[in-house]
Amino acid sequence: MNKIRQVFEENEGILQLTPTWVPRPFNRPGRRLRLHPDDYFAMGMDRGAIVERWFSSITHVETKGAGKYEGMSFVNLDDNPEHVILFKDFIDELGAELIGQELMDRYGTWPMFSKFYDYQYPLFHHIHHTEEACKKVGVLPKHEHYFFPRQYNNHLGAMPVSYFGFDPSVSKEEVMERLENYSKCDTRITELSRAFRIELDTGWYTPAGVVHAPGSLCTYEPQWNSDAMAIWENVVNGEVFHEDDLRAYIPEDEKSDLKNIFEVADWELNTAPDYRERFFHRPQNEFSDETCSQDWIVYGNEYVGAKELTVYPGQTAIVSDPCAYGCLVIQGHGTIGKYECESPTLIRYGELTADEFFVSKPAAEKGVKITNTSKYEPLVILKHFGPDGKILQGSGTRTKTKK
Repeated sequence: MNKIRQVFEENEGILQLTPTWVPRPFNRPGRRLRLHPDDYFAMGMDRGAIVERWFSSITHVETKGAGKYEGMSFVNLDDNPEHVILFKDFIDELGAELIGQELMDRYGTWPMFSKFYDYQYPLFHHIHHTEEACKKVGVLPKHEHYFFPRQYNNHLGAMPVSYFGFDPSVSKEEVMERLENYSKCDTRITELSRAFRIELDTGWYTPAGVVHAPGSLCTYEPQWNSDAMAIWENVVNGEVFHEDDLRAYIPEDEKSDLKNIFEVADWELNTAPDYRERFFHRPQNEFSDETCSQDWIVYGNEYVGAKELTVYPGQTAIVSDPCAYGCLVIQGHGTIGKYECESPTLIRYGELTADEFFVSKPAAEKGVKITNTSKYEPLVILKHFGPDGKILQGSGTRTKTKK
């Protein structure tokens, strides 16, 4: 029996993953990732500060200087940091046994991942190209959903406000004029946008093709397997971006024409007058009893979903879901399946943690036994899903038994 199958079977279809850290060369770290204060530049000063942590990922980071496996998750085999195997290798070896036949048939692999991104200042007004635009350069569109957990937001950063699209009164010509001046002056393109103050424990869905500038909270973001984007805002908090950032992921023979840059956006979605009504999401309770409660926190789209499970102090529950999922413990301690689990207080770069797991489809369907071993604190787990079956409809998708 090979090592991958041995680990999978010995742990009854549940994998423990290691922390996956991602630096970026822009903005500043919000310092809410629970990473040790000395370790934010552990990947090199030239790479920038660590501002993201990725979960259940088979996606490589699309930033200059990234290592061969940067952004990709690894499986903890035996609590030795030197003994790890790529999560992608588990998917390639086990296939439907791990993620289910439907995802294998439709995508041939695990099609999503999640992350924490943690910036002190708001991000630039940027876009993830529409599916049609992505096909031209052979990349995937990046559909994403945000959730703002209170457990990871002891402070809200410099500006807890997010911009989405453009005000419905704005014309295409007004936006084009700002883009034409990208290399000439501060275009202040967010003057044409609309902003919403962010509420903790709520979320927003952002389809590919929508220009957006996320606010300064630590954000849980389930997303499609892509890291492609272009930056439409040229000066952000004194940080200057350049024409190459605006014209990213455009065929070389189309980059000179600004109309091609503009056409990667979905104008209808960007100017929808009911944008908040369509894409702002509060948690929706799926079930609640004396042992635990589970809410939908990411829903309303065809790509990614997520739930927040809370097991009450001293309680045990067996919770079933119809498909595979990655998960992260964000509060408390206890057990999940055969593993001990806990939300870390402080993590050194390169250290292992007991907060991230991946649950196979058979294990999820059977039901995962989760125990909160604290007398006082709830055990809170975020669970992210791909589009397997009817999971993203958010109703009629689970069973639970108490034990």
